[in-house]
Amino acid sequence: MIITGDEEYFEDIGKIAFEGKDSDNPLAFKYYDAEKVIAGKKLKDHFKFAVAYWHSFGGKGTDPFGTATQNFPWDNSKDPTNAAKAKADAAFEFITKMGFEYYCFHDFDLIQEAETLAESERRLQEISAYLKEKQEASGVKVLWGTANCFSHPRYMNGAATNPDFKVLAHAAAQVKVALDTTIALDGENYVFWGGREGYMSLLNTNMKRELDHMGKFLGLARDYARMQGFTGTFFIEPKPMEPSKHQYDFDAATVIGFLREYGLEKDFKLNIEVNHATLAQHTFQHELQVAANANMFGSIDANRGDYQNGWDTDQFPNNLYEVTEAMLVFLEAGGLQGGGINFDAKIRRNSTDLEDLFIAHIGGADIFARALIAADQILSSSSYLKLRKQRYASFDTLQGQDFEHGKLSMRELYEIALSQDKIQPTSGKQEFFENIINQYL
Repeated sequence: MIITGDEEYFEDIGKIAFEGKDSDNPLAFKYYDAEKVIAGKKLKDHFKFAVAYWHSFGGKGTDPFGTATQNFPWDNSKDPTNAAKAKADAAFEFITKMGFEYYCFHDFDLIQEAETLAESERRLQEISAYLKEKQEASGVKVLWGTANCFSHPRYMNGAATNPDFKVLAHAAAQVKVALDTTIALDGENYVFWGGREGYMSLLNTNMKRELDHMGKFLGLARDYARMQGFTGTFFIEPKPMEPSKHQYDFDAATVIGFLREYGLEKDFKLNIEVNHATLAQHTFQHELQVAANANMFGSIDANRGDYQNGWDTDQFPNNLYEVTEAMLVFLEAGGLQGGGINFDAKIRRNSTDLEDLFIAHIGGADIFARALIAADQILSSSSYLKLRKQRYASFDTLQGQDFEHGKLSMRELYEIALSQDKIQPTSGKQEFFENIINQYL
């Protein structure tokens, strides 16, 4: 069911249909058939695609060197409430026409922040009631909510890690209201992205104290949400730097260690972003595997970076090889735990037509669908798993197996090494593995 307000913003575009890979219609899915079953589950259930409210309906094409280039029709009102309702009308029309079932948001994506905390809360309650009506009419749901505790000047030195208690208290109040909003909208999860939780210089930073504060802050937020009946998962989104020089949620391994140190690992999992992974000098698939190893593979921010730029460009995903490798990890891990795949991506500054929003999301969904289909075929039909298992065959029997089971001491390993013949290097067959991927794309 397509839900609109009084005005239809995308009147020349109907519901996006699946037409198959031979279609030349730019406004049709080529690979994403929502009902298609792969590895025992429908594609729509594997992915739970979500539209990012901030990029798709709040982004205007600005960058550090220029003002807005995208003047979309829902941006015309100066009144905060009317503007928020127009944005919601556009968002739900777009989401339902795309055939997606979820969206995600920061608190002040939904409506403009006010001068006071109390008025901001009132505004969020008002727009939440409007959004709830649209959700009930359309079946669209909230994948996750979060709070923007990084844009306002008060957060220039951080939020939960700010050296000024007044700022920390304000951040706590803002997160409390964002949690209330997420709960009111039946949000399935809640994300913490520490946009400025880090430091620019250690000279003026007590790192240990700031990390302790952040651990305590997250625990208090969790406890509050649970007392309100929230049963969803909390996610931490790793990012190494930008805007801070060094952020405390640097990468998946850093976040996992932090969660375990502060006793948060039972309630929190990771929301992995492609572009953040590459900024940390990792691959996307590496970060997914680290999260999966720790049983914290929660959700995905789907995008990509520009490989020639050193910042977070948030482009729509289009690297089939990269995403296929990631989907191998995805399937072997059993999929996401609680979350979905949100397109934390924005159309380019020089993409200024309304249809560009559709084309970008269609391409992103097709890339993930095509990659998952290929990954499933690789796992079920190729020699990939067998070859990888063979690399570790020496640990499956005899002394190698004894080592894995903790039956050998350091002295015994020493004795074994003394008795061994000359070791012959064994090929890792890297090109063979790469060619298997190519064969199924």
